[in-house]
Amino acid sequence: MQTRKPINIPVVAATPQHEAADSNCSGNEMVALMVLGDSMQPEFSEGEILVIEMGMAAGEGAFIIAEVAKEDFIFRQLKRDAQGGWLLHALNPAYPDTAIAGLEIVKGVVTHKKQPGKRKEVKFYGAQAG
Repeated sequence: MQTRKPINIPVVAATPQHEAADSNCSGNEMVALMVLGDSMQPEFSEGEILVIEMGMAAGEGAFIIAEVAKEDFIFRQLKRDAQGGWLLHALNPAYPDTAIAGLEIVKGVVTHKKQPGKRKEVKFYGAQAG
């Protein structure tokens, strides 16, 4: 089986125009990204839209965006290895897992996804799942 190279997707944060002084917002930004490639199939298909909460704490099993090199981001599932370390796991077995030193490279957590053109079909992940 041939290993495929991950597709790099730039993540650009929107700059808020202003924030109310009495706001209850946590300061975390929400961004939307489109899935490209097949590294996260069968759960995530190319063209689906992901909503990511940037800065959200990630736990084992979360689907995350991580910065693996300067401005080089990857979409993977966060997993533990047999020794208790962390891995970036591709759901498609054609892609290798990547060991990481710590969670500081995790930039955001996928909260939900939807398919373009299907307004009522939304799948939630993490704390919102139910």
